[in-house]
Order: sequence, then structure tokens, then C-alpha cells
Amino acid sequence: MTKVPSLPYTKVIKALQRDGWVVVRQKGSHIRLQKRTRTETLKLTVPAHKPIKRSTLSHILKQAGMSTAKLNRLI
Repeated sequence: MTKVPSLPYTKVIKALQRDGWVVVRQKGSHIRLQKRTRTETLKLTVPAHKPIKRSTLSHILKQAGMSTAKLNRLI
């Protein structure tokens, strides 16, 4: 298992968009994304921080169902 990198929110948002996530709205420093699957609509909130803490990014990846390796490929 690879270590979760410390990245700025702009790179994280772009990587998630490449995976099919869409930015729905932004309120303050929180950016809301969603992705529709056949059975459900998944939702994520990404903080607009430079950089995003590793633990926070780890939780975001878990909610997105994405591995660290896949994130690294999409960056």
C-alpha cells in the first residue's frame, strides 16, 4: 500500500474530475462533487486547502472508492 500524498486541492479536484466526478457547488472553502452510478449518486466534499492533510485526503479517497495508486495515475 502506497502512502497518501500531500496535495493541493486543485490537483485533487482535477484527478477526481478525470474519474467522472462533477463539481456541483462551492460554499466558502468547501467544494462539493458528485458522481452518478447506475444505482446511486455519490457525494464528496473537498476542502479548498493547500495542501490537503494526508488524513483528510485518505478519507476522501475512501469515500470515492479510489486507491492511492489510482489517484497517482490520474494526477
